Amino acid sequence: MSRNRLLYPLSAALAAAPVVSACKKPEPPAPPPAPTPTAPAPAPITTPAATPTASVVALDLGSGVGADQRVTAPASTFAPKDTIYAAVTTRTSDPAATVPGKLGARWTFEDGQTVHEESRDANLTGDGTTTFQITKPDGFPP
Repeated sequence: MSRNRLLYPLSAALAAAPVVSACKKPEPPAPPPAPTPTAPAPAPITTPAATPTASVVALDLGSGVGADQRVTAPASTFAPKDTIYAAVTTRTSDPAATVPGKLGARWTFEDGQTVHEESRDANLTGDGTTTFQITKPDGFPP
């Protein structure tokens, strides 16, 4: 009987262990993790619009021009009483844009002396031609 006496309390203790652990108070759920601060979305990268430009693409000299301002009679030598025309062909980098500016002509003699100079305000769009002219009623020197 001594054996049974020891066996009963030991058996009871082992049987009660799972019951005691099952009676444990449930732990509160872990708090949700704190939201991590997010960096603000980067601003979209914008490139500045390219400013349209104008450039001279041709210069024609002649003794006559048509209604389109283009030289009709190209020449490189002129008679003393000829009217000399310079047709300046321009082109803009953006054919739809208007490029304001000045367009000018400087007429010089053989030694570099300025004979006549003029400029015009221009609003260039796409391809275009601007004509300048010089004449001397008593004739240019040969």
